[in-house]
Amino acid sequence: MADLLIKNAEIYDGTGADPVQGNLAVKDGKVVALGKETPAASKVIDVAGLAVMPGFVDLHTHFDAQVTWDRTCSPSPSLGVTTCVMGNCGFGIVPSPPDIRDYIMNNLSVVEGMDLDALRAGIDWQFETFPEYMDALERAGPYPNMAVFIGHSAVRTAVMKDEAWVREAPTESELAEMRRLVEGALQDGAVGFASSFSINHSGYGGIPMPSTIASVEEFGFLAEAVGEAGKGIVQMSAGGRGNVAAMEPIVEKIGRRMFLTTGAAMYNASDPELGISWFEDCAAAHERGNELYIQIPCQPLSFDFTMANAYPFHSHASFAEYKASDRETLISVYKDPNFRERFRKDLEKPVVGTIFKGTWDQVVIAAPAREENAPLQNRNIADLAMEQGADPMDVMFDLALSENLETAFLGKFLNVGDEGVGRLLQHDRGVVSLSDAGAHLIYMCDAGYGLHMLSRWVRELGVFSLAEGVRRLTSHPADLYGIKGRGRLTPGNSADMVLFEPAKIGVGDPQRVSDLPGGGPRTIRQPKGVHGVWVNGTQVFDGTDYVEHAKGPGRVLRDFAA
Repeated sequence: MADLLIKNAEIYDGTGADPVQGNLAVKDGKVVALGKETPAASKVIDVAGLAVMPGFVDLHTHFDAQVTWDRTCSPSPSLGVTTCVMGNCGFGIVPSPPDIRDYIMNNLSVVEGMDLDALRAGIDWQFETFPEYMDALERAGPYPNMAVFIGHSAVRTAVMKDEAWVREAPTESELAEMRRLVEGALQDGAVGFASSFSINHSGYGGIPMPSTIASVEEFGFLAEAVGEAGKGIVQMSAGGRGNVAAMEPIVEKIGRRMFLTTGAAMYNASDPELGISWFEDCAAAHERGNELYIQIPCQPLSFDFTMANAYPFHSHASFAEYKASDRETLISVYKDPNFRERFRKDLEKPVVGTIFKGTWDQVVIAAPAREENAPLQNRNIADLAMEQGADPMDVMFDLALSENLETAFLGKFLNVGDEGVGRLLQHDRGVVSLSDAGAHLIYMCDAGYGLHMLSRWVRELGVFSLAEGVRRLTSHPADLYGIKGRGRLTPGNSADMVLFEPAKIGVGDPQRVSDLPGGGPRTIRQPKGVHGVWVNGTQVFDGTDYVEHAKGPGRVLRDFAA
């Protein structure tokens, strides 16, 4: 007898095949049968009119810290995600000897937009090494399945301490120790090795994240550990130095897949061919037998921010020394005509990888701080500047200054434009990804990327069939990362499932809540048309709220396909 029978469902199995109408049976956390002929079960759910699909496999999250205090990894499971890959960009929280934990938390608070007080109050440091961290995750019992990268910045900090972001070249012994840590983590179940060369990745006080000052040679030497392991993948937040031409020789040497993350590969109306050129470079590498892919988001890259923490502007040279400045200092800086002129010059020739490139029409006043400015809500800066006959930068800065830098802005800076973005999403060197779930909590919440994919690109625009849209979110990412037994609802595979209503599936608007440790704020989104989520056959979300479990059903994944 099966444990669970989902009856009268439209079943999308994740392979891209047309759906079948029938039943799906689950026993011991696995799919055991589907179709018309299925066994009896101790629990039967009749879902006539609804569809079931595999849970989404989210390749780019930053739940490394949050999972230590929030086993649900909210809001991702409610948004259809059943497997999360974390440690991306190389910003994990292990190795974590006690003398560098403050460095780790301080840097994460800036580079990944995490609440520092929440990190200090929430992380229970029951681990120091990578295997201890993996064991701690298993003891806690996460709701989604978790796969973990070993990170470049993490091992560099553990070995080089406070020299990690100052000294470009490690000593021979330091480099050897970093390599040993990477090799050990791979043996202990890491999904691969992650790093970043991104100019957007700065830590506390504006210091560079350690990997961003490392040489390509250092990165390549550490990535060789993945090749020697014979399984696992490499992830690189590319930046200027991490382009395909620089990365392909490393991929050729190690013989493993590499996944690149960069704003340069997203659609930008001001340079519409730049993004697709990264995909074509990956396609050319593929023809030479070298597997490089681009992680591409299916929704606009958007940020909710104030000028007290203007993260989208931080990659510009004019902002470099002010990334961690206090409010009083920033008020003085923003008033300075010379600073404004320097910022204008930065925008005239933005370097590769910058988030904001002067698209003022995509900066909206989300929430004025003063009641008399309420009519400005939802107005974009470009239109206001035109009405006032003023420079857009001056309009934005002057408004922010008049409200003590408390004005909330919403910027949609990249991946805006259906035709351009659709071209990237359909390219076979791309994989739908980049939710950044668990990070940038104040600015944004893109954890609902999968629901957006199915509502916007499937139902509304018809770029993909529903079966193909589901495949792109499930078996496709699972296969590319070697995540075995996930992403398909076929007999023998894990019963990671989402019950949904195709005509209504989607994601709600961002909402601000204050539920972090210590009461800190974050941005979340609610699902639409999701009626239930199961991980390994156990329901974790009932369509309204999370289902309470003493220990979550998620597995800490340690074994990946070669």
